[in-house]
Amino acid sequence: MKTDVAERKSPPNGFRAGTDEEEKFESVEFSIQGLQCLHQFRIWNTVPGSMCVLVKENSEILGALKVGDVLPLKYYTGNSGRPTLYLDTEIRHITKEEEGRFKGHYLIGLSILEGGGERRFH
Repeated sequence: MKTDVAERKSPPNGFRAGTDEEEKFESVEFSIQGLQCLHQFRIWNTVPGSMCVLVKENSEILGALKVGDVLPLKYYTGNSGRPTLYLDTEIRHITKEEEGRFKGHYLIGLSILEGGGERRFH
């Protein structure tokens, strides 16, 4: 699925961009019903105010994700003293990279929903 550049660069609703380094999310973890393993991805902030994960084009998870899906994702920060958070997150775009640094991968755009269904875990 291809998305225009304007949508990819727009800040997702509810993104917690905090000015303090410890408030920024570094990785996200989720499972998909029907897939046996848990998936964890580094969060990429390709432009200010947006976040996405990078998935190899042959990953089993690609077939299980659709734009508009809302999933409870587990977010981690760089501060081990901060709790992990489960936040309801929408898949904003799924964009195949045809060239450059991420060739052979898909960028999956994430948007934390307002209210986010926040649940804290240590």
